[in-house]
Parts: sequence; C-alpha cells; structure tokens
Amino acid sequence: MLSMDEKTYKLIGEDYPGNRAEDVKNPGLLWMMGFTFVVSFLGLFSLVPLRKVMVLDYKLTYPSGTATAMLINSFHTSSGAELARKQVSCLGKYLSISFFWSCFKWFFSGVGGSCGFDNFPSLGLALYKNTFYFDFSPTYIGCGLICPHIVNCSVLLGAIISWGFLWPFVSRHAGDWYPADLGANDFKGLYGYKVFVAISLILGDGLYNLIKIIAITFKETCKISTRQKDLPIFKEVLDSDTSKRLLEEKKRDEVFLKDRIPFWFAASGYVGLAAISTATIPIIFPPLKWYLVLCSYIIAPALAFCNSYGTGLTDWNLASTYGKIGLFIFASLVGSNGGVIAGLAACGVMMSIVSTAADLMQDFKTGYLTLSSARSMFVSQLVGTAMGCVIAPLTFWLYWSAFDIGSPDSPYKAPYAIIYREMAILGIQGFSELPKHCLELCLFFFAVAVAVNFLRDVTPKRVSQFIPIPMAMSVPFYIGAYFAIDMFVGTVILFVWERLNRKEAEDYSGAVASGLICGDGIWTIPSAILSIFRINPPICMYFGPSSGS
Repeated sequence: MLSMDEKTYKLIGEDYPGNRAEDVKNPGLLWMMGFTFVVSFLGLFSLVPLRKVMVLDYKLTYPSGTATAMLINSFHTSSGAELARKQVSCLGKYLSISFFWSCFKWFFSGVGGSCGFDNFPSLGLALYKNTFYFDFSPTYIGCGLICPHIVNCSVLLGAIISWGFLWPFVSRHAGDWYPADLGANDFKGLYGYKVFVAISLILGDGLYNLIKIIAITFKETCKISTRQKDLPIFKEVLDSDTSKRLLEEKKRDEVFLKDRIPFWFAASGYVGLAAISTATIPIIFPPLKWYLVLCSYIIAPALAFCNSYGTGLTDWNLASTYGKIGLFIFASLVGSNGGVIAGLAACGVMMSIVSTAADLMQDFKTGYLTLSSARSMFVSQLVGTAMGCVIAPLTFWLYWSAFDIGSPDSPYKAPYAIIYREMAILGIQGFSELPKHCLELCLFFFAVAVAVNFLRDVTPKRVSQFIPIPMAMSVPFYIGAYFAIDMFVGTVILFVWERLNRKEAEDYSGAVASGLICGDGIWTIPSAILSIFRINPPICMYFGPSSGS
C-alpha cells in the first residue's frame, strides 16, 4: 500500500524510468477495508481439505504451533501429574531464561540493524560477511530442538551451498553478470539471484509433493481402496504395544478428524469468495483486470500448499517471497500502462492467501496437539479475520495520518515501500531485465528439487532418511545462513541428549524448545512498547577488524 502512494513515487524520482504519476494510489480507509475483506478469507478455504495430509500424514512439526500447544497443555493436564508437573517446571524455567536473555540482548542492540548479539561474528568476520554466525537466538535453537534432524541438516546444507559457494561465486562476476554498483535489494543484482533461485527450489519441492498427493489420491479413489497403502506418508504400525504415547496419539487423531469440514463447503467457499473478489478488485485497482485476478486465484492454492509445507518444516512463513512472484509476473503481463499498480495489488493478493493458509495450518497443528475442535478453530479464524479486516486498516490509517510514514527523516522510514515499487517497475520490463544466467540457475535448481524428491520416494527408507529436503534447503538461499547455525546447534543438543538419556530427551525436549520459543516471543511485547515510546537501547555492541589488521 505504501509502495503505491505519492510520497514513495516522489522518493524514487519523477524522472525515474517506468515511474509514472498515473501509478499512484494513496491509502484510503474505505478501499483498504474493502480490499482486505475480499482477499483475506480465501487463504482460509484454500487448504482446509488438505489438513489431514499436512498434520497427520506428513506429520509436519510447525515449531511455533507445537510450542504454543505445549504452553497451553501445561495449564490443562489431568493425567501423568508428576511428569506434567516437571514438564511445566521445565517449560517455565526455559521461558524465563529465554525472556531475560532477550531482554539482556536488547541493551546492546543499539539503533539500526548492525549492533548487538544478533550480529555477533562468532565464527569470524570473514564468515560473518557471508551470514555464517551464531546469533544467540533462543527461538531458532528451540526450532532446532523441535524439528527433525533431517530438516535441520537440510537447512544447514542449503546455507553451505548458497552462502558458502553459490553467492560468493556469483558475486565474483559482479560487473559482468550484473552491474557492480547496485543496492543490496535490487532485482537486477545479486538479490535477484537469491529470490528467484530460492523460489525455484520451493516450487520444485512444493509442486512435486502437491502433484504426488493428487495423483495418489486419484489412484486410491479409483481403486476404491479402504487403506491408503501407497501414500508417501507416515504409516502407522499396529502391534500389541498399547503405550500411553500411542493411545494419546490415537485420541488426538480421533478428535482432529471428528469435526469434519466438508470438501464441498471449502471448495464452494473458495469459489464464491474468488468470484466476489474477481469482480471487486478491478474496481479498486482498475489496471488489474478481472481475468488476471481469476488467474491468481487458480494458481494461489498451489502456492499456498508450498508455503504451508515449508512453514511446517522450518517455521519460516515465506509469504513475501510468493508475493514477489505475483508482483513480478502480473506487472510484466500488464506492462507499462498500469503495471506498477497491478503488480503491487497482485502481490498483496498472493501474500494474503499464502500467509493465512500457512497460519491456519499452524493453528490446526496447535489444535491437534491440544485436542481442540478443528471446526471450532476454523470458525474462530473466520471471526478473527473479519475483525482484522476492520482493525488492521484502522490502525494503519491512524499511523499513516498521524505520522510522516515513509519519509527518510521519519522514525517510520518504511524502506520496503521503495523496494517493492522498484520491483514492480522492474517487472514491467520483464524477465529479460534479470541478471545474466539467473533463469538458467532457476531451471537447474527447480530440476534438482524435483530429482531429489524423486530419489527420496524411490530409495529404501534406510537411504531416503539421509537425503536432504529441498524445501528446507531453500530457506537460507534467501534469508541467510545465520538461522541455520542456530537450528543446527539445537539439533546437536538434541542428538547428544538422546544419546545420553533418550527417555529424558523425549519427555522434556518439547518443553525446553517451547520455553525458548515462547520466552523470546513474549519479549517482543515490551520491546514494541519501548519502541512506541521511542526508548532506544543504550549500547551499540559492534565488531570490526582490529586496527592492525
């Protein structure tokens, strides 16, 4: 929305190629509310039919959802009182440690983005420049404790391939493959490689799994099979072992599947909302024609699946990455006559759908672990989304009216407003403006993602369990290697713990991880309050080479 306004248009420059005065739409309370109402509900309906596949069959972890469930369950337990008491105590201890550690880190974080423990060159300054450093994040250490070892190792492998080899190799060709004097967020430079190669891996993995699910479901339906024997998913082994853990899992499965949300309801809801949105959005954004809106809603469920699958594996919601896909493609299709507004509007549509779909699936995971009704959670999401469609535009409008949002001299600089508008301008010029060999690299990594998934399916389990997951590998390509280090530290801690005392690790690792994640998350509240009152950290801890180096 800020990328569309007049201030951002003037900041980029009225004489900037492709930056037209006609491609300006200032924020307005009524049209913002209308836009959020017609796009925000579609993501909720897009993946409801696949909730069993994502939560039960693939058993995706959704680390933040799992941590939330652990915290909720700690307040409501009626069995295993002694173990539950110890788990609650463990969770509370690590929540407190995480909260106070985050508070301690704040004092050294200074003003700007280069101070404090979050930018600690723990592996040396040379590796720090390539984002290889341990940033002391309790959240990502907790994610490493929750996520399977293969996910954490895949993330680290992706970081090594991208930031250890690929991006330094591409950077050495600056001045040949792309202009050497471009900014860090310019699509015509290294940033373009990062975004589109990461998207290629994500789409290769996500689309492969989506097509696989559709094909096998169709095959099983045709066979009228009572057992889904061929699904590439978790297979429950039924034996005489009636341990408490298996009984609890069986109970969770029954509760989760008891309140069914009919496929016809989800499908008709999505189609009906898409029809309303297809008719409404061109009224709000005339350059984005109805047939383009319709096309976005046809491809959106596939992208929503890819994002939800990736979020379940790594806890990273890459909605902004999928938004860039819509921005670039639709700006290119519309062209110079309104392509900027059309691309930015399509970006908002895509981000809304894929983000809400991933959030809903994460909440379904929380509901599954807390024995909550899936139908009640879905209804609650609908109510919450409706409230958000009113509250969010109102809050944004108050800030936009009261403060100088987007000005370089304002506390609220909104740097991404300029970046996204420049992306849209680049999109008008098409894929030909991407840096040299970018498309070839994208096709290569898309093929690699498909091939690796195929290998995981055709090789025996004793082999496939060591083959990395392309979706997990893709995240550090775009984000950086630092969080991969944190998650790997978490997985090493869990690995050693399991070797020393497997029973203790099984009982308490979830509580430790949940405490670390929740404590760090809770600190964001006082941190936000301090920011609102413009209270800055008193110290900037910064590292650089010594004077003799």
